Amino acid sequence: MRPTDHLRQLAGDDWIAATTHPFCTELAEGTLPLNKMRWYLAQDYQFIDGFVRLLASAIAKAPTLADSVPAAQFLAVVTGPENTYFLRAFEALDMDVAAQTPPPAAPTAGFIALMTEAAESGRYELMLAVLVVAEWVYLSWASPVNPPKPELPFYFAEWITLHAGDGFEGVVAYLRDQLDKTWEGLDAAAQGEVETLFLRATKLERAFWDAAHTA
Repeated sequence: MRPTDHLRQLAGDDWIAATTHPFCTELAEGTLPLNKMRWYLAQDYQFIDGFVRLLASAIAKAPTLADSVPAAQFLAVVTGPENTYFLRAFEALDMDVAAQTPPPAAPTAGFIALMTEAAESGRYELMLAVLVVAEWVYLSWASPVNPPKPELPFYFAEWITLHAGDGFEGVVAYLRDQLDKTWEGLDAAAQGEVETLFLRATKLERAFWDAAHTA
């Protein structure tokens, strides 16, 4: 079994809940109430700064230039098309997030803190543990509903296409491969720390979906 499959298996019910959540189902069906989508986007946008810092830290810690290039290319997507999507969605949904940034919900604050912890650890494997969860969870829920229904407004449809398809599949495959390779060189204690962060990240992903769905 691949190390990343082992980690996903350890996450158990939290992984299943995070990747098959009613919030995602309703988004893909176009039945998600807009107030819930507004809440979600306003909260999710607060992850961008911490995520960029975490990904940049991982790039700096990658073993070789070849190992860092795919992450650097993905960083350009996060700061380019994905950031632009948020700004367009805010405008379409009449959200003035710049003027009224909502306080982070508990899962939002928890995941931001986890990203900071991983980045500041200076340890590539811990950075990867959080990155793999963050991106693999999204690929797992978005892939089955891609391509999106043609009648979906862009703020639903593009959130699916940003997290599915060959390009994003390649990002997740790269991150998993990096963690798989790194895992093999870790002792039991270090592997245990990776497991702990992976499970914490998955639990926070589930809690974030729960909070968005009940907003």
